[in-house]
Amino acid sequence: MRQLLLTIAAFLSLPFSALSETVNLGSRSYEIELPAVARGAPMILALHGGGGNPDQFASASGFARDALREGYAVIFPAGSVRFGGKKLLTWNGGYCCGYAARAGVDDIGFLEAVIKDAQDRFGVDGGRVYLTGMSNGSIMVETFAARNPGLVRAVAGVAGTMDTGRVKVQGRVPLLVIHGTADENVRYEGGVGDLSVARTDFASVASVVRAFLAPWGGGVSQSTRRIDRRDDGTSAIVIDHKKGGTVVLRLMTVEGGAHHWPGGRKARQKGGKTEEIDANTEILRFFALHP
Repeated sequence: MRQLLLTIAAFLSLPFSALSETVNLGSRSYEIELPAVARGAPMILALHGGGGNPDQFASASGFARDALREGYAVIFPAGSVRFGGKKLLTWNGGYCCGYAARAGVDDIGFLEAVIKDAQDRFGVDGGRVYLTGMSNGSIMVETFAARNPGLVRAVAGVAGTMDTGRVKVQGRVPLLVIHGTADENVRYEGGVGDLSVARTDFASVASVVRAFLAPWGGGVSQSTRRIDRRDDGTSAIVIDHKKGGTVVLRLMTVEGGAHHWPGGRKARQKGGKTEEIDANTEILRFFALHP
């Protein structure tokens, strides 16, 4: 029996990634983690926040391991910085952030190139593309999905709101939003957050919800539930918007939640954290609704 338990433990400790590689794409790069069966696997692009980088985000979120277990290929693209370094990277989400926005970097084109390159190079499924991101990365993936609805199966944004005043959602894209009401970097109700480095007048979460719901037209039903299982000073209000019985938009409002990736390393270390939900779990659960 002891030998059996040791064998099981050894199996569970095995990595779910068959290949981990950094790919240079012109002056930019992306990191990819492939599942054991890579050919035809759906892909998730996971974008770091402003001032982050692929390694930092992969480590802080732990997203790759959870996604690989579900058979996804996971891609961590790198933003850009003025002098071409590998840290303190940002995305041009329109009104934010940093060097990428000031220089007008074509990050829409870069992400399109990443998707095509990963499909051509590794055989992953370019027809099943999902996007997620944190903060500036969330702004970027929402903006990309809004402008390229035909390329995206579903998108999940955490603690970041796209510029709804200038960006129109051009087609139907299922969206998951996770955002805390105590976020002082990207405020839930919009405006300039007290802790915002970018000093951007951010759009509200409500405006993002309205923008992504608009292409679905009428006949969208709504239901609400509350998650409050832990004594951690937070709770999660989940509002599902359904069309034809399918959740096309899910808003997870973390009451008392700050600027964190729920369940991530940083969220476990600082205030305003929540133990009510885990972002990795919720994102993969939502993506599974849109195979």
